[in-house]
Amino acid sequence: MTGRVWKFGDNIDTDVIIPARYLVTQDIVELGKHCMEGVAPDFPSKVSRGDIIVAGRNFGCGSSREHAPLAILGVGVSAVIAISFARIFFRNSINVGLPVLICKEAVEDSDEGDILEIDLESGRIFNKTKGKEYRSESYPPQLMEIIKSGGLTNYTRRRLGIDV
Repeated sequence: MTGRVWKFGDNIDTDVIIPARYLVTQDIVELGKHCMEGVAPDFPSKVSRGDIIVAGRNFGCGSSREHAPLAILGVGVSAVIAISFARIFFRNSINVGLPVLICKEAVEDSDEGDILEIDLESGRIFNKTKGKEYRSESYPPQLMEIIKSGGLTNYTRRRLGIDV
C-alpha cells in the first residue's frame, strides 16, 4: 500500500478520531465523514483513498469503541503507523481490517505530505519522499489473514465457508 502521510501527535483518543455524537451509526462511510474532525476539521475532505495516518504515542486511547478504526477505514485511510497504540484500539483495528504498525523511526522521520509505501507481509515501511526504509514487526500469520480478509467477521465467514 502507498499513500500520503497525515501526521498527528500523542494521545489521539477515540473521541477525537470519531466524536461521540456520531456513534448512532455503524455505516463506515458516514463515520468517515467525521474522522479526526476534532483536531483537523478539513481532514475528511482532503484525505485521499490509501493515505496513511502517522501518529505519536498512545494512539486510540480512550473508550473501547470500534467506531474509531471504522471511521478511519471509512475516510479511506489504508493504515496507521504510530509510536504506540492503546491496546484495545490496536486489536479493534485488526478485528475490522485496519492495518496498524508500530515504528518509532518512521513516525519521527516522516513529515506530513511524505509518501510512504508499506509491505505488511515483511513489516517494511519505505518513505519514498526521503528514500529511507524502516521496519515494524510483521504480523503473525493468523492476524495477517484477518487483515487480508477485511476483518475478523469476514475471516470467520471464510473459514466457515459462508459467502462474504
